[in-house]
Order: sequence, then structure tokens, then C-alpha cells
Amino acid sequence: MSSAWTLGDWLQYLFSFIFVIGLLLALLWGLRKLQNGALLMRKSTQRLQTLETLSVGPRQKIMLIRLDEREILVGVTAQHMTVLTPLMAASECEPAEIENTTP
Repeated sequence: MSSAWTLGDWLQYLFSFIFVIGLLLALLWGLRKLQNGALLMRKSTQRLQTLETLSVGPRQKIMLIRLDEREILVGVTAQHMTVLTPLMAASECEPAEIENTTP
């Protein structure tokens, strides 16, 4: 009985390993999409949506939330949430013009 590994054995183990790692990555990607609700069917009557999220620290982030036709900017920490802007209609939200202060 020979215990020497042939090139075919190495290739079989290599491809099996790559297949298992690829399967795990695909599963993790799918679970992340499910968590964000991208693959779930959304109701047409859904009133609350998270438009954007920006991480500003290890446990702090800023979220732009739409409630009906209004957008709210919220600061989120591990302990609480704070409204950063008042309720505004989505049509009232215009991008601010930035002045060039450099000569």
C-alpha cells in the first residue's frame, strides 16, 4: 500500500478546498444581503427606509432615514439615537452649494 501523494491527489484536494471556501463566501454574501433586506420582497406600503449609513467610529454612525416623504438625519451610538436634522420633505432636501474659499 503506497502512501505517496500523486499530482492528481493534490489537485483534487486543492479544488475541493477552493470549492468549499467559495461556497462559504457565497453563503456569507447571501446572508448579508438577507440581513439588509435586499433579497426579501419589500411591501409597497413600507413607510420607513434606511437610505444611507455612514460609520464615523467603531460604534457610532450617521443614518439618513426616510419616513413617508420626509428624510431624517440620525446619529446612532451604542447607547442612544439622536435626531440631527428636523423632519423635512424629500423635495425640500437640496444639496448645499459649497463655496470655494481657496484663492
